[in-house]
Parts: sequence; structure tokens; C-alpha cells
Amino acid sequence: MPLAIADAQAMMNVINAAKRVLVICHRGPDGDAIGSLLGIAHLLEQQFPDKKISMHCVDSMPDTFLYLPGVQRVTLSPTAETGDCAVFVDCAEPKLTELHGTHPQLFDGSVPTVVIDHHPDNPRFGTVNLVVPQASSTCEIIVQLADLLDWKIPSDIATCLLTGVYTDTGGLLHSNTTSDVYRTVARLLRSGARHQLAVTAVFRTAKLSTLKLWGRVLEKITVTEEGGAVSAVTEGDFRATGADYSELVGAIDYVNAVPGMRFSMILSERDGKVKGSIRTLREDVDVAAMAGKFSGGGHRKAAGFALPGKLKPEVRWKVVDQEQAAAPPSSHPQSASSAPSSYPSPAVSHPTPSSSPPPSPPPRKVSS
Repeated sequence: MPLAIADAQAMMNVINAAKRVLVICHRGPDGDAIGSLLGIAHLLEQQFPDKKISMHCVDSMPDTFLYLPGVQRVTLSPTAETGDCAVFVDCAEPKLTELHGTHPQLFDGSVPTVVIDHHPDNPRFGTVNLVVPQASSTCEIIVQLADLLDWKIPSDIATCLLTGVYTDTGGLLHSNTTSDVYRTVARLLRSGARHQLAVTAVFRTAKLSTLKLWGRVLEKITVTEEGGAVSAVTEGDFRATGADYSELVGAIDYVNAVPGMRFSMILSERDGKVKGSIRTLREDVDVAAMAGKFSGGGHRKAAGFALPGKLKPEVRWKVVDQEQAAAPPSSHPQSASSAPSSYPSPAVSHPTPSSSPPPSPPPRKVSS
């Protein structure tokens, strides 16, 4: 569903009335968050040269995206003042900004806000909400917005927005790559988006620490009885490989490549929490519903959640008779409980995906 001109005008009214504009994205920013943060900020600076536009994220920008114009200007938490307005991009809910506790005025109506997002479960927490669940990415919505308002998209801005479209569609490989996405990409290329720069930085470049971390992810994959490919990385894995938390982004796509799986999941420890990233390639599995059981959310085929606690490993063994033990491995399929591994599987219960709302999850074995 395309944006309505009335929604675009409502956003303009909020911007026009403000002295400053704070543009904010979610924590742990990915390509769409960063591309939309930079893209809309640059567009607003272009259209409102007399206003101060600032960009904020509670986490630092990953090295992968340091090629984007203006990324060095992104700062941490904003300081809200009288006369400000805020624009939230790619934020499915307030808590994902990690500002809801420290900056309540941004969410209680004290400060006029605009929300630009594509997550279907967005609660529309802004004064003005430009939420288009059918869009592949927030960057795609911003392109629609710019065209609707007849705003020019120069090369630098086009590169930022193309990056968001590419990352949220997996390089135009995911099922959310619609005909509208191809039209958006063509529109941005005509505007001078540096296609090869984005492709090389995002898909063809990886730090040694990233490869080492992904190696641990792949080595720890186990298959659950529910038909899920699951892996886990601890804070010790991040320290041992020298990888930053942001370097885990992208590993889930390789776990999701295991044939025949209903879903894939990576569990990771961070700052006293366990974060779960879930993906599926199937039409009859809704991973957003799975994540919702753990107060998470997202899209039908890509979702996540976070729980307080840490990962606790356990070793699982299965007793078989001598005939089974002597049989070649191909004669009896491996299960998660019998698969040998140099890494124990994480002791976290996994929700079972289904086409209907998932059942209540079993007791979680996350130790706090």
C-alpha cells in the first residue's frame, strides 16, 4: 500500500513547526536502520537548510557501513530540548531505541514525533506514523516519500537508501523482493547510487574476526526435533575471536541455508541478555509469532527477541544398542540429542513454529 499524500503532509507539518529535528534508529543498527537514518536526515537537510538535523543511535555504527556519506556524524543518545521533534526510522517499537527509559518525553507525547517503519507489528507510537508493512525496508518507504513530495535524491542519498534496500532483501534474494523493490532499485541507480560500492562493502568484504566468529556459529549448529537449525555464541566466543557484536549480522543466513529446516535460530549473549535471531524460508512458518512468545517480534520470515540471562551449555547423549552403534551413520538419521559435536548445544528451549499461533513455550532454561 503506497503512502498517502495526507500522511506526507502531516509529517511536513511536524517538521515545519520544529526548531530542531532528531533522527533516531534502533539499537544494533543494520543496513536498513543506518541507510534510512542517513537518507532521511540528508533529505531533511536538503529541504530545510535552516534547521539543525542530528542523527542518533545508542550503538556505534558497524565498520561495514563506514563507506556511507555522513555516517561519522551519527552520535549516541540525543539531548531533547523545547521545540524539538523526533523522526524514528526502522524502529518496530520504542524499546528498540533503548531511549524509552532515559528519554520518556520522546514517547509520551511531549515531543512531536514521526515514525517511518515497515514492521507489521509497529504500535504506531508516533504523532505521525508512516508505517508500510508491505515495503521491503524503511529505505524503500523513504524513496516513496521523497517521490511523493517531489524531493530530489542525489547520489550520496541514493547510495544510503540503496544500502538499506539491499541489506533487508539479502541482496535482492529474499522473498520480500517484490516488483516494487526492483523499481525502487532502478530509481536509485538512475539517481547515481554507487551500486558496486555497496555490494562490495556489504556482501564481498569480511574482517578476519568476522569470519572466525561465523566459523564458531557454523560449527555449533545443531538440529532440533522441531526441525530447526540452531546455533549459539557466548560472550567468550566474541572475546576469543576479537569480534564485535555487530559482526554477527549475516551469519543467520548461512544457518538458514541448512536444507529441509522449518526455521533457523542464532542465540547470542550480550550485556546480560540472550538475543535470538530467527529466520525461515517456508510459507507455513511464522517466526514473528515465535518471537512474540518471548516479547519479541518482527516479520513473518525474520524476527528476533531478547531475554535477560545467559546461555548455559549442556551435553546430550543417546544410548543405542550394539547393532545400531555398528550401523553406518546413513542408516539412522542424526537427531539433536545424538549428533556428536565438539561444542555442546545451548540449554535454551526453542519454540515450535507452525502456521497457526504457536503453543505456549516450554519452561526456558535461560539462567539469570
